[in-house]
Amino acid sequence: MEQLILIGNPDNRRTVRLQEARKRLGLPPAYVLSYLELLRGDQTLAGAAEPFKGAGRPLLLRLDAPGEHFEVERLLIALGAPDAPEEQRDDGLLPFGYRSDPQPMSVRTALALQEQHGRLYHPSQWFRGYGRLLARLEREAGQLWPAARWMNMPSDVIGMFDKRHTHRVLSGAGVPVPRLLSFAEAIPDYEELRETMHRKRLYRVFVKLASGSGACGVIAYQINPATDAELAITTIGFENYVARPPLYYNAIKPRRYTERKTIRQLINWVLQHGAHVEQWVAKASYGERTFDIRQLVVGGEACHSTARLSRTPITNLHLRSERMSLDDVGLSAEIQAAVRTCAERAVSAFSHSSVAGVDVLLSSGTYAPCVVDVNPFGDLLYHVSYEGADTYEWETRRLGGIPVLQGDLSMDSAAPDRKEQLL
Repeated sequence: MEQLILIGNPDNRRTVRLQEARKRLGLPPAYVLSYLELLRGDQTLAGAAEPFKGAGRPLLLRLDAPGEHFEVERLLIALGAPDAPEEQRDDGLLPFGYRSDPQPMSVRTALALQEQHGRLYHPSQWFRGYGRLLARLEREAGQLWPAARWMNMPSDVIGMFDKRHTHRVLSGAGVPVPRLLSFAEAIPDYEELRETMHRKRLYRVFVKLASGSGACGVIAYQINPATDAELAITTIGFENYVARPPLYYNAIKPRRYTERKTIRQLINWVLQHGAHVEQWVAKASYGERTFDIRQLVVGGEACHSTARLSRTPITNLHLRSERMSLDDVGLSAEIQAAVRTCAERAVSAFSHSSVAGVDVLLSSGTYAPCVVDVNPFGDLLYHVSYEGADTYEWETRRLGGIPVLQGDLSMDSAAPDRKEQLL
């Protein structure tokens, strides 16, 4: 069994659940290297290497989500600044690193930011900073441990994080994805977006912040071709001021905007920070709610899954969308198999990754599967079991070669010896 180095936030629920899974399996805890210490310079990969010298066991490195920690967010924005130290400005992993960030913050301004819950500070500069950090980690790990294995290579993680890049990779691999409205550079602002939609007769689209996670920066936008009325459904809220720039934030409950001036401001802000615009594919429904599916893939095999149901076009679970098993929403074995195959193909397109959560929608009427996102940190699924294991225990078994023994179920609830969801 490989020794695991986990790069993440030590007290985060993801880290806690992974460590609990390892304890249940009788394994030593992962060595946790915190994003905060890395960004402050208090710790390095070289320092993390000391405990493993002479151990004679191979290393596995796992990157976890950097979110839910304001100080980490602030330091990543500072690292993405144009005046960051030259030796730290490695944008080689960023798929669109050549694009300038709007109204860039200096290192000093970024470090002076104060925490405001839910606020969207500077998404594109944050993403640039994260890309620079991962470039450094990938380079240093290669020098320290040439034989070490990444659960997901940093280059793949940053690629999955960029929805423009993900769409391009999946399209090239023949994975079904929504129709692209146009390339990112071809839609610089709201006016060009509307003109392109009319020209292509595509009147319902999703405008997605390229580096957003969850529903952050997602706008479901539609135009009535007869009346030119428009509607935007999004989790973005904002406040305008007289003497300073607007403040944008993430709301828990999706909002509906119909006023053109407001919609223009929201769309322009997302486009300025880098956006992906794709066809709004009508999702399959269950009762009065539409749904899509989060399908986890580990080691090339689809495993845990859950349907996410919502009365709005945005189905992310943190928005209090309901979850159900695929059986409970009435999906046949054939359709479920198609979902699994589609998700496996999506993750295989990122050849240096072992774990990802794939968001698959089923089109209304035909139930044809279509991939709308690939999340390198998409394994945080509650109350979902596969072969009697939660997501973190399954990953540890699958990637570590630990066999699943009949009756060896370590979940709190008992489960039969077959693939099942406990919901």
